[in-house]
Amino acid sequence: MTPQTFSHDGVILVFAKAPVAGEVKTRLIPVLGAQGAARLHEQLARRCITEASAAALCPVQLWCAPDTAHPFFVQCQKEFGVSLHTQQGADLGARMAHALSTALSRVSCAVIIGTDCPDLTAHDLRAALDALRQGYDAVLGPAEDGGYVLLGLRRAALELFENIPWGTRQVLDVTRARLKRLQWRCHELPARRDVDRPQDLEHPPVQNLLRS
Repeated sequence: MTPQTFSHDGVILVFAKAPVAGEVKTRLIPVLGAQGAARLHEQLARRCITEASAAALCPVQLWCAPDTAHPFFVQCQKEFGVSLHTQQGADLGARMAHALSTALSRVSCAVIIGTDCPDLTAHDLRAALDALRQGYDAVLGPAEDGGYVLLGLRRAALELFENIPWGTRQVLDVTRARLKRLQWRCHELPARRDVDRPQDLEHPPVQNLLRS
């Protein structure tokens, strides 16, 4: 088999939880039920991994929680050729910091994304990697709810992940302030909508997934 040729020197890190009913998309359970919320989570994750892998920009790593054993992760490895890695850390910030520092010890840049944004496309991933290759220290993909859906780095800094109010509308502003304090050049992508709350279910891409 001929090794795959990539257009960028970097890596895409996809952060995903195992699609276990009652443990994912909990804010959507009152609307979709535990099984329905887990199914939507799996559909979003599959769509994200498909987009990242099909773009063939660079290797894709799937960072799994709580571990890599869930059949969904195993199937993704077989189907898409992604490598599986276990998230490590006491909170989201620690887990992201660990994954990024691990990746950046081996490649020149890394882009980390979650699975909650059906609007995130290969174009966004390419734009992030291009910006890093052009010399930006960081790339942010803002979320409309005040978080972010993508973070790209050429070097790691714990300051970007410690004592961040994860899950609040302050995440993006706090991260911007930390980047400014580090005096890093940051490129921002257009804001995208992620799927966390019942009102997000009305977004057309989510409706398409729910009908599939």
